[in-house]
Amino acid sequence: MPQLKLAKLKGKAEIFYTLQGEGVNTGMPAIFIRSSLCNLHCSWCDTDYTWNWVNTPWRHENESLEGYQKFEKKDYIIKLSSEEIAAEVLQHSCRNVILTGGEPLLQQEAWVGLMAELRRHDPSFRFEVETNGTIIPNDKFRQYIDQFNVSPKLNNSGNPLRSRLKKDALNYFRDCPNSWFKFVVMDEMDLHELESIIDTFSIPAHKVILMPEGRTRRALNQRRTKIADICKKEGYRFGDRLHIRLWGSKPGV
Repeated sequence: MPQLKLAKLKGKAEIFYTLQGEGVNTGMPAIFIRSSLCNLHCSWCDTDYTWNWVNTPWRHENESLEGYQKFEKKDYIIKLSSEEIAAEVLQHSCRNVILTGGEPLLQQEAWVGLMAELRRHDPSFRFEVETNGTIIPNDKFRQYIDQFNVSPKLNNSGNPLRSRLKKDALNYFRDCPNSWFKFVVMDEMDLHELESIIDTFSIPAHKVILMPEGRTRRALNQRRTKIADICKKEGYRFGDRLHIRLWGSKPGV
């Protein structure tokens, strides 16, 4: 079984126990395991250390900040076996695990090994995966997943349309009974775009979550009322960013 390539932060794998900050299970205690590598490159991404490598052409809005540098790939990836990761997860009593990234579906075989290992220890382990919705999960991976949190990227991400919206994958997740769709909204143009996506792919309104874009409490507050009004009108769910409210824009919490 291949090793998982995880995000390396402060010298160790980014595995942490916290509260789910986004989506339908906001506030639920959870253990996050962050994989490295992503097939998209969002300009506002808050985990750009999983993909914005030195000598790559991708752009991030933080590059306008003094002192920002692209990341040395070798310094921000750590390879661990299923047994090594399971040992760390089992230090906590929580049995709700969230596979995040980066894009977790780039490493499906390795995740299967980890999830099998954890369920050998305790069959009650529950698994969610946070995905950008561009990759169809294989059968082995899918059988372990209790919930897919799908976040299709809009034009505000800076990714080209052909990369961020994959028809077959979005149709798959639409038909998947345990999937939810989360859209990050910045402005009025985003609302028009996401409504077009929802209509094009016939995504049920009750499976849609709108979340204000923002990495500060102030930014979230500026956008929340408008988005809440849209949710009331269209029957969508409103999603906040609880971790930003509690701890600000910090990794590993």
